[in-house]
Amino acid sequence: QVQLVESGGGLVQAGGSLRLSCAASGGTFSSYVMGWFRQAPGKERELVSTIRKIADRAYYTDSVKGRFTISRDNAKNMLYLQMNSLKPEDTAVYYCAATARYTYAQRADRYDYWGQGTQVTVSS
Repeated sequence: QVQLVESGGGLVQAGGSLRLSCAASGGTFSSYVMGWFRQAPGKERELVSTIRKIADRAYYTDSVKGRFTISRDNAKNMLYLQMNSLKPEDTAVYYCAATARYTYAQRADRYDYWGQGTQVTVSS
């Protein structure tokens, strides 16, 4: 069973950048497909990006393509999300999630482990 802890959120002006980190412990990190999700007030949780176990494939939701980059360091048990050119509509709580049941997962219900979330606020 893996425990996930996100960090790196904060307040940034539109056009700025943030780098989110997710530290994993208690499991074999390279065994998990990892994802970043976000949830804005009054909205459903949505997938932002996901990356396969050996980082050979990644998926991005259309609204973040070209601006966000997901990466992982299996040696350090870390997942990252580099967010550039941030927009006010990126404001949300961002969660990292893990699943060992699938080789690739875009749906939230396919993830078994979740972090507590980190707030990202983008001001206009």
